Amino acid sequence: MTRTHIICALTFTVMASVFTASTGLAQDSSQPKISSSSIQILMVDSKEVTLPAEFQVALYENLVAEVQKTGKFQHVYRDGDRSATDAPDLVVLHSTVHGFKKGSEEKRQVTTVAGATSINIHCQITDKTGKSLLERDVTGKVRFFGGNLRATYDFAKKVAQIVRQSS
Repeated sequence: MTRTHIICALTFTVMASVFTASTGLAQDSSQPKISSSSIQILMVDSKEVTLPAEFQVALYENLVAEVQKTGKFQHVYRDGDRSATDAPDLVVLHSTVHGFKKGSEEKRQVTTVAGATSINIHCQITDKTGKSLLERDVTGKVRFFGGNLRATYDFAKKVAQIVRQSS
């Protein structure tokens, strides 16, 4: 193995462990599996942190789309959908924004060390009665390329991965 291969392998290993630690996407064997055919996704709560309207909408829409793509649920209900109350084994996804840093797309184009956008969100999946089944803190980021709203897509992809692992 050449020196370059070793450095690449070490870099990948470190990046994977940082990704796993920062997102909570490692398989947690102590976490119970969630078995449900229906999920209701509530609007993202941002009362603690002022979040621009476009981020609020993009967070929710990306979250619904990515959870649907997992194929883990027969029904994905939106917030306010009254037919969700009839689902016998419904679980509910709650998301609360705890941190938001709007970066600069211009700075990201010029340099790779400035201008990052990040959104820190606490996610909780509960049963119909409100009993918590799973809780994770998830961070959506855009560091290098892409618009600021790409952080909302990153968040949704990470939540979808958690759903895949826990179902």
